[in-house]
Amino acid sequence: MKPDKISAWVLSYDVRCRAGDKNEMKTKFLSIVSLMIFAATAAAQNRQQPNVLLVLSDDHSAAHVGAYGNADIKTPNLDAFAKEGMRFNRAYVAAPQCVPSRAALMTGRSPVAVRMTRFSAPLSEEYKTWLELLRASGYFTGVAGRSYHLDGSGNAPPETKAVFDKNHLRTFERRLDYAKQGNSLAQYREFLDLAPKGKPFALQLCFSDPHRPLDANAIPEPHDPKKLKLPAHYPDTPGVREDFARYYDEIARFDGAFGQVLDELKKRGLAGDTIVIFMGDNGASQFRGKGTLYEYGLNVPLLVRWPGKLKAGAVTSELISGEDLAPTFLEACGLKPLKEMTGRSFLKLLRGETYTGRQYVFAERGAHGSGLPTGTSPFDLGRVVIGKRYKLIYNALWQLPYQPVDFAGQPFWKELQQMHKDGKLSPDLSRLLFSPARPMFELFDLESDPSEFKNLIGSIEHAAIEGELKAALQEWMILEHDYLPLPIPPRQ
Repeated sequence: MKPDKISAWVLSYDVRCRAGDKNEMKTKFLSIVSLMIFAATAAAQNRQQPNVLLVLSDDHSAAHVGAYGNADIKTPNLDAFAKEGMRFNRAYVAAPQCVPSRAALMTGRSPVAVRMTRFSAPLSEEYKTWLELLRASGYFTGVAGRSYHLDGSGNAPPETKAVFDKNHLRTFERRLDYAKQGNSLAQYREFLDLAPKGKPFALQLCFSDPHRPLDANAIPEPHDPKKLKLPAHYPDTPGVREDFARYYDEIARFDGAFGQVLDELKKRGLAGDTIVIFMGDNGASQFRGKGTLYEYGLNVPLLVRWPGKLKAGAVTSELISGEDLAPTFLEACGLKPLKEMTGRSFLKLLRGETYTGRQYVFAERGAHGSGLPTGTSPFDLGRVVIGKRYKLIYNALWQLPYQPVDFAGQPFWKELQQMHKDGKLSPDLSRLLFSPARPMFELFDLESDPSEFKNLIGSIEHAAIEGELKAALQEWMILEHDYLPLPIPPRQ
């Protein structure tokens, strides 16, 4: 019953029961009214609480969406979506790999704090996720599509699986209403079918594109490798171009699927009541991308649409961390973020209200995959602090050379290795890709050097900013109980 009809019913009931036992009737009357008001209030609250749909692409850097200024890539649905909502130019994930990054998205905390830097670890139930908190408040919640990566590695050896089973460490099926992995669009529709009518929902919908291996002919009209503009830090060979074009093709295929996701909301009459967020889970598996703390590894696309609440076509360059999404979702749905969440809600930014942004964002690099530490692809240790203009990378395993994540076995990479040996690569590219060791610290001016070519560490001119960023990283690592040696050692 609607609240405005309760008053009329109350008056009618009072007239009907005046002749009876007034005390008994009054008690029954007040009980009934209280229940009706509670039900009406809860129903009204549910109508006011928005649905939340977080859509994740896999291994996708911000530079590779048309709305971010890329004229080559075919992303018409994402571009149109950006015009309907807000585009975040400086959104950074908390790690350049799927598992720790997604742990931060879920918990509003750093991967270090929630013990998820080992990559193959399951997320402990002691760390509550935004989806669980919404479920407790009355939401229908779930994860669907590509692996959400937080119940431990899917290709673990029998010894690991036995530990998981014995200690009940795979937990998401009991933490959420819906937790499946498989066909993204089919499970998305199934989730919407199962969502109770009149009850708000929250879903993290995961897609595989553009994760490697990259398919040939992913779209009917593939990108022409010869016509693509390569980033400044890319070697220009036919093999590199072909691989890059296939990466673009998979993004275009994802774009088509994203269009179907939006169409389904509209068809079901849910578009106006749903906050839709699109984000890359981490940067591209490309040169100096996934697995690194460079921009292509951490800076991801983030687009948000919230009809009636958010100005269409808005653009911001405020620093956003992957940790910030969980508290933002909770506040948007009327809940308080947990006090242990280190992420900062940007709800006021979405609403166009006065907002005090971050001064820094931080990220970590740890293990990748479940294999042994044979190089910096499967195992590396690093931290980064990113400010408004400058960023500082701390390579704890500086003695080890760069190795690409997920494409070290590709023919185009092996060709580049041979070109380096033969002296056929430019000095800059040889230094960036094949140096026998890395600097312990790297300092970049992202305004004048967005491709991160020139390391400013040791520059007298930049000594103050180097000290400032090291101090900020020192504080963050101490407060996060980080296990790495701190970047500022004791003075002798």
